[in-house]
Amino acid sequence: MTETVAHNSAETRFEIRVDGELAGFAEYSDHSGVRDFHHTVTYPQFRGRGLAAIVVREALDQTRNEGLKILPTCSYVEKFVAENPVYQA
Repeated sequence: MTETVAHNSAETRFEIRVDGELAGFAEYSDHSGVRDFHHTVTYPQFRGRGLAAIVVREALDQTRNEGLKILPTCSYVEKFVAENPVYQA
């Protein structure tokens, strides 16, 4: 099983693929230097593999590398940030 994460800026989301098949994504919107992660999806056939954590970690890392602040309004991203203090402002 090969997982890849890519930033799809046209769709304003980070996508995770498993063996080339779209498995889920983390959607966002940008406002004045803040990236609001408002929706995370893992498709049912891919659940239970930790893919949401993989895509969210990569999305947050890339966001920080871009110099943007993180606003976790998605409940999954909010929980992820709370459990991983390195992402807290």
